[in-house]
Amino acid sequence: MTRRLAQVAKKVGVSEATVSRVLNGKPGVSDATRQAVLSALDVLGYERPTQLRGERARLVGLVLPELQNPIFPAFAEVIGGALAQQGLTPVLCTQTKGGVSEADYVELLLQQQVSGVVFAGGLFAQADAPHDHYRLLAERNIPVVLINASIENLDFPCIACDDAVAVEQSWRHLASLGHERIGLVLGPSDHIPSRRKLAAAREAAGAAHAVLPDEFVERAMFSLEGGQAAAARLLERGVTGIICASDPLALGAVRAARRRGLHVPHDVSVIGYDDSAFMTCTEPPLTTVRQPIEAMGRAAVDLLCAQIQGTEVPHRELLFEPELVVRGSTAQVGDR
Repeated sequence: MTRRLAQVAKKVGVSEATVSRVLNGKPGVSDATRQAVLSALDVLGYERPTQLRGERARLVGLVLPELQNPIFPAFAEVIGGALAQQGLTPVLCTQTKGGVSEADYVELLLQQQVSGVVFAGGLFAQADAPHDHYRLLAERNIPVVLINASIENLDFPCIACDDAVAVEQSWRHLASLGHERIGLVLGPSDHIPSRRKLAAAREAAGAAHAVLPDEFVERAMFSLEGGQAAAARLLERGVTGIICASDPLALGAVRAARRRGLHVPHDVSVIGYDDSAFMTCTEPPLTTVRQPIEAMGRAAVDLLCAQIQGTEVPHRELLFEPELVVRGSTAQVGDR
């Protein structure tokens, strides 16, 4: 802070005390001097204090990994609406394969002097991914909220659905229908929510005095095609029930079953995760675990606004309870 005051003061040709008065919004400084100090901050690459960012301070970055999975547009709708109610405008940043990276978006958002950033899914949930851009935001004291389970040591407030409870509900449901050969289709091995789901599945199997063999766990990219390929391998190994880490993965599993001439749910039961849009319209309608998107999105905005207003918020994870929604893609094992 002292170094910043000295550099800005030298650039403008005023005292450090004058710079301090401008940064703290104190009176006794002419408009010309005030504007010169703010311009010097910009030129030297320092972030303006939130209260001095003008209209651009009403911008909030909303960074999403994709829009193909309906869960992310759903989060964007809730978060965007809640931000608007607070007089804030979301800047939607969506990654595409081979396009602008998450780190690039962070640089762009910093250039726009945003008041904060919400990440709904992203590299913060992958242990082996680069995380320097998150640390840059922390160094600049930009308010940030993460939605989804995060790696350790990022030190941001985090909103997440309880992955362990989601899998426990799914496992108990399939077990109650007589399924003993239950498989999982998860995200990559460094994906924190998928790690939590796997740990919960092993615990659920142990509680039932059973074992979850490694060959009943498949990894996939979060897409319909990824789910289809992973589920096809599980079906070759004789599973009768499949728990998936997203709804698109589950729809891929349904397609894999049909390609093998199997019927869902009479030959194989499939459970998704998210309860994203149109899951009631699939054939069969998908049994899935619902994330409370409305509550999670509004909580994320509340945490972000509190930080923007200078309130200290706990930098820990706030877990939300999921709900199993039973539809037509699960049935009694061997039920014809």
